Amino acid sequence: MSQAEDIVTVHVKFGQIEQTFTGKADAVWVSVSRFFSEVIPAFTIARKMTLTVDLAELIEEAKGVIAIAPEGPEVLVPKEKLTDSEALQFYLLAAYIALRLGKRATDAMTKEELQAKLGKSPKITSTRLSELVKEGGVVKTDEGGYRLATVAVKRLQSELKAIQKEIW
Repeated sequence: MSQAEDIVTVHVKFGQIEQTFTGKADAVWVSVSRFFSEVIPAFTIARKMTLTVDLAELIEEAKGVIAIAPEGPEVLVPKEKLTDSEALQFYLLAAYIALRLGKRATDAMTKEELQAKLGKSPKITSTRLSELVKEGGVVKTDEGGYRLATVAVKRLQSELKAIQKEIW
């Protein structure tokens, strides 16, 4: 047997992680075993700890509360049934979904857009947005707009069913 025949190549793919091991069989075996014992459990744990949003599930839970109109994000719930903060978050949630559906270039909305949608004074809108930013549910962008933090999307997603029952 020649030296080239002693070389083994193994390619492993797990989710987004790909690794190729090349070398003598025993060295490759050790490397593959280490990959399975160290990388995959760490990746699995990290995946469990990573905050993600299932878009299809979110859309299903949000129907009847928000909509994506050609004119922009809309809240379908009567304004008098929501607090200003809830309404602002729902507009931002609609923008979040619109971006992911390719219906909008950004998930951020300007203070002026939100003020017009809310139908309140600039002072009230600014105050509510500041409160939401301080709470960590809304993030102010470098361009001066506002968008939902992922944690707020998850919170709203878990509250949508209860909100639908309460409001409708």
